[in-house]
Amino acid sequence: MKKGFIWPLLLFVLLTSCGNGLEAAPYQIEDAKALIDQGAFSGALTEVDREVVPLIYGLEDTAIKESVCYTAANSSVSADEVAVFVMEDAAGADRLARSGEITFSPCHEHGCVGPMAGIVSPSMPVHIVENRTFGNRSYSTVNEGLGKVLRFGANSQEVLDRLRYIKEEFFPVMRSVVELAGGVDLKNLTAQGLSMGDECHNRNKATTALLLRDLLPFFMEADFPAEVRNKAMLFLRGNEHYYLNLSMAACKCTLDAAHGVPNSTIVTTMARNGVEFGIRVSGMPVDCWFTGPAQRVEGLLFPGFQEEDAALDLGDSAITETCGIGGFAMAAAPAIVQFVGGCVEDAFRYSRQMYEITETESGSFFLPPLDFRGSATGIDLRKVVEAGILPVINTGIAHREAGVGQIGAGIVHPPMACFEKALLAFS
Repeated sequence: MKKGFIWPLLLFVLLTSCGNGLEAAPYQIEDAKALIDQGAFSGALTEVDREVVPLIYGLEDTAIKESVCYTAANSSVSADEVAVFVMEDAAGADRLARSGEITFSPCHEHGCVGPMAGIVSPSMPVHIVENRTFGNRSYSTVNEGLGKVLRFGANSQEVLDRLRYIKEEFFPVMRSVVELAGGVDLKNLTAQGLSMGDECHNRNKATTALLLRDLLPFFMEADFPAEVRNKAMLFLRGNEHYYLNLSMAACKCTLDAAHGVPNSTIVTTMARNGVEFGIRVSGMPVDCWFTGPAQRVEGLLFPGFQEEDAALDLGDSAITETCGIGGFAMAAAPAIVQFVGGCVEDAFRYSRQMYEITETESGSFFLPPLDFRGSATGIDLRKVVEAGILPVINTGIAHREAGVGQIGAGIVHPPMACFEKALLAFS
């Protein structure tokens, strides 16, 4: 693929999504059957006797407060199954997650992206981003803010209350607002943000402000009580990272359209889960991942935390760097070094260096401090291996223990093993 990527007109709307994109009721015991009634599963499912559900999943009955399970009557015909558990405490939930009875799947394999821990469940509202040029869509959750939030592993009552507010109050207002606006041009917002000091990964001050500016008239029009509308506006206004999830979904929507070019060595995905770092390459099957060990992030930690407290690199947000912004565009956002560490010259150096491992320069996203040069776009794994230069990623740092949340931010690189394995696959 010789000409890099086309950033088409990208719009987002908000809908609640479950699996096939249908609207789903809240994922609770009393209405789990809504998933089945709305056709979220391919086969006919029947409810299992609740007394045997713990036995099916190898769990202690005392650890479960409530449970329900629907499964295919003939398992040889369909593997569909939905089970809902309300655990007595966090320890019980942790044991269930580690039991091996629950299948965890990468967001990228479901058209979705999630920052850091990347948690997406059927009851969560998501942004829907549409690639108007190629017709594909991508999805992302609503950004909660920084600090003690779900994506950084926090799970306190404060976190749960915020998630409940997003689903029950913020989401209905925001969906109405975006529908009244007729969508939002994310390509334009990203381009403007890069000229105003953002790099659209870990610095989104300008783009979030621009988003609020564009939607403000429609907040006024939305058919909700004034106090509900105002609270939703204040939630968006108070979260300078709100645009991150939209930026990620827009990048994924662009890169998914670039996947599947025969013999292309352009990287279309970079993602990590705290254990492994994986890449996908345009000329390889979409389910083919090339992996290496997740790396330690070097950066600034919040007061009171030490290096040994940090989890290894994780999250889907490296999709921004894969598309030529984020760490690749740090020259446009020199102030970010106050968040991720280093000096202003480091930001310029990172952006300049990325031209050595990419196929082209963006025709849409320009870096003012580099004399408006287009950002480095289209990571070519051949150039990465030949030059020995790894893509640069700026990222948040999560605590290694669940429940704490974010403890810093910094710079990280993928392991070279990912690119070497991918290149060998072409030989």
